[in-house]
Amino acid sequence: MPIPADFSSVRYLAAKKSVDDRALSRQVFTALVQALRPRQGPVPVAWLEVGCGIGTMMERLWDWGILVNADYTAVDLLPEHIAAAKSRLPDFARDRGLQWKDMGTAWVLASPPRSLTVTLEAVDIFDFAARASGRSAWDVIVAHAFLDLVDLNTALPSLFALLKPGGCFYFTLNFDGATLFLPTLDAAQDALIEKLYHATMDERRVCGRPSGSSQTGRLLFSALPPCGGRILAAGSSDWVVYAGPDGYPADEAYFLHYLVHTVGEALRGHPRLPKEAFQMWISRRRQQIDRRELIYIAHQLDFCGIKEG
Repeated sequence: MPIPADFSSVRYLAAKKSVDDRALSRQVFTALVQALRPRQGPVPVAWLEVGCGIGTMMERLWDWGILVNADYTAVDLLPEHIAAAKSRLPDFARDRGLQWKDMGTAWVLASPPRSLTVTLEAVDIFDFAARASGRSAWDVIVAHAFLDLVDLNTALPSLFALLKPGGCFYFTLNFDGATLFLPTLDAAQDALIEKLYHATMDERRVCGRPSGSSQTGRLLFSALPPCGGRILAAGSSDWVVYAGPDGYPADEAYFLHYLVHTVGEALRGHPRLPKEAFQMWISRRRQQIDRRELIYIAHQLDFCGIKEG
């Protein structure tokens, strides 16, 4: 595909759904299914997803059969993401032959005996956590491709305060220190770009607070237990994107263009990257996408566990 005229986070999140579908650890998901089995019954399981984007994880969890009788609250900082999530629900329901109804503040989807009530809200997760502080209202908390964008020391205690004792956490696609664009163009330049790009994650600040890490996956092993999190399963959830005989699957060429654009914007004007050489690197990576040659790999980890106490 040609270079997009503009880059939309909404389209990017939709494009990466097929990438995430392949990447998510089935071992970790199976552990979640087993942990939730005693809770599945006439009383709805209360789910909370933070950083929900356009709602693709909720869609996936329905399709994978784990949302049997559920109240699903999903929050994201950006109103345009929540608007997109709402706009996707009618087609999602129709495509699956579900009964559905817009209740104003929530959506109800059903395929008896399964039922799902979805509440979507545009709100900062820390504001949401402060508002709900002390309620410990949720049976499951989901954070999908989110924890590597926040400070774990701040985010995890806030999230675990919302989780019932014995409740489950499902933290997926946590970036862990490898971003590979292949084939290699120049080994030294490729390695430097990867190093500097990861540094932008480690140095990121939001409202003056640390916000993210390039090694979140490995850090979770030591960060979860002090919050009361007992890990039941952990596994790799690497993104691997390459073209087959018919090209890149679904909208994954756009996904790749968006990632190259993201790296370009993150490192624009960096003093250690000569401007013309870096622009040439970006241009050649785009050409590789158009020729169906670019391969992209990112290392990530999934976690499932329970809150002890």
